[in-house]
Amino acid sequence: MKILTSLGILLFLNVILVTCQAMRHHKFVVRDASFTKLCSTKNILTVNGEFPGPTLYVTKGESIIVDVYNRANYNITIHWHGVNQPRYPWSDGPEFITQCPIQPGAMFSQKVIFSEEEGTLWWHAHSDWSRATVHGAIVIQPKPGHTYPFPKPHKEVPIVLGEWWKEDIVQVFNNFETGGGDPLASDAYTINGQPGDLYNCSNNETFKVNVEHGKTYLLRMVHGGMQDLLFFAIAKHQLTVVGSDGSYVKPFKVEYITISPGQTMDVLLEANQPLDRYYMAAKVYSSATNVSFDTTTTTAIVQYKKGKHIIPSFSSRTPYMPSLPSSNDTNASINMISQMRSLADEAHPIEVPLNISTNLFYTVSVNSLPCSTCEASHIPGNRLAASVNNISFQLPSGNNILNAYYHHLQGVYTQDFPDVPPELFDFTASDLPTFLRTPSVDTEVKVLEYGSTVELVLQGTNLLAGTEHPMHFHGHSFYVVGWGFGNFDKDKDPLTYNLVDPPYQNTIAIPKNGWVTIRFKTQNPGVWFMHCHLERHVSWGMAMTFIVKDGKNPEEQMLPPPPDMPHCQNIHLLIQKLGSFFF
Repeated sequence: MKILTSLGILLFLNVILVTCQAMRHHKFVVRDASFTKLCSTKNILTVNGEFPGPTLYVTKGESIIVDVYNRANYNITIHWHGVNQPRYPWSDGPEFITQCPIQPGAMFSQKVIFSEEEGTLWWHAHSDWSRATVHGAIVIQPKPGHTYPFPKPHKEVPIVLGEWWKEDIVQVFNNFETGGGDPLASDAYTINGQPGDLYNCSNNETFKVNVEHGKTYLLRMVHGGMQDLLFFAIAKHQLTVVGSDGSYVKPFKVEYITISPGQTMDVLLEANQPLDRYYMAAKVYSSATNVSFDTTTTTAIVQYKKGKHIIPSFSSRTPYMPSLPSSNDTNASINMISQMRSLADEAHPIEVPLNISTNLFYTVSVNSLPCSTCEASHIPGNRLAASVNNISFQLPSGNNILNAYYHHLQGVYTQDFPDVPPELFDFTASDLPTFLRTPSVDTEVKVLEYGSTVELVLQGTNLLAGTEHPMHFHGHSFYVVGWGFGNFDKDKDPLTYNLVDPPYQNTIAIPKNGWVTIRFKTQNPGVWFMHCHLERHVSWGMAMTFIVKDGKNPEEQMLPPPPDMPHCQNIHLLIQKLGSFFF
């Protein structure tokens, strides 16, 4: 009996050892690094000294450990954008929602659990505006024995769109917070960290993609920028969209794509044009009035080669430039949402909730709050704010919501988030009463039962500034079953829903003064943040939090926390001293 018991223990330990060996580790060292762009040099926050940060390559269903070492002078958290983290919100990353930040000199081993995702996602900092330079792509390959639902491309190329400020981003953020108005517009957009030929002191570093005629390339697109949607195109080439947000879609061809901050896309480029050089370019789409934005155009170069050599006859010629829509072309901005459809085939089935148990209606608005010292606001005596259902989200003090929920701590949040806005009005009217502009400020959550089937209508409003809002939901992907301009009509608009093959997203841009309807099933217990991915809006409070309760069975319950969760002691006081009150 003792021999059998000992043998059993040895077998158990061997299983544990094999499991630990199989789980790959990655090392992220958050530290300052010096970069020169636009004729000036500054230190920026990076992972492993890279901008953008390293690309993670994983297999569908794999779990990895990322050891995050904070060697910087600021607090940091890392979020794995679009990774559902089933039953394990502890590594999700949003500051003061699921964890307190990793303090300077500390380390946090984050377990990242991939499940249904396949395609392109990304990771980024989720504390203050650190994600401006702390971000990178995630490539999720099919499981062994499985293939792409399209012909295998000759090569895969991550394309990370970003922003660059000449000024230190911490100072940009602090000025934005204390001034009460819009933030300073960036000085450049970037493709894989480089502004491109159209900026001063930049053409030597322009990112280049070498292609061979007749071959197909998979561009793994990530919008890591902070403030605006972007139009993106490649001169004289059509693009075939085959995936978005870690899920495949029915292929469709476009002349350009519209991509919002937080979104990812898988795009096929067929090298079918004459041997030459062609710009890929991106510029802002911004529909809000009286809001400054970066009007520049970032470029990279697609250059054809013959064998191993770039054709010399055109290597010095100016590349062809693509035609992009005007920066305020709202009709052009909806070219993606209007064409996206899930594959919905035998190999890629979908499960759109049909019998809804929970109906929610959330408004998203730009607002204002009293502030006598805010000199940068265009509204005298007020600062700009933002809200969901007229509640401007406030981060808890000295703790995080997940820790408070798990340990049954009182006074950190309330469970009063409303299912509908407190005031119903003509949300998209052009002349709205000023009293509607002022939201309440609170830390409220919406509690959902495990296994609920939820329909959530997200309605944009025209308070202060009607504009797009790319809303991101942590811990869940959702089906985008409907969208439109104007006010949602509960009697007519559901008749237009796509319940057959809607796209499966984690980030969706609400059209200007419009609405989207999403559906999802609550099968992931934990605390999950939902917020606008325009950084100024989430900083103003356009966010809320869901709590999904445990189910009855063990496999439907949240896993326990890891032993090295970052501590929350005195963090909030430190952040207040740094001038950072909101996320």
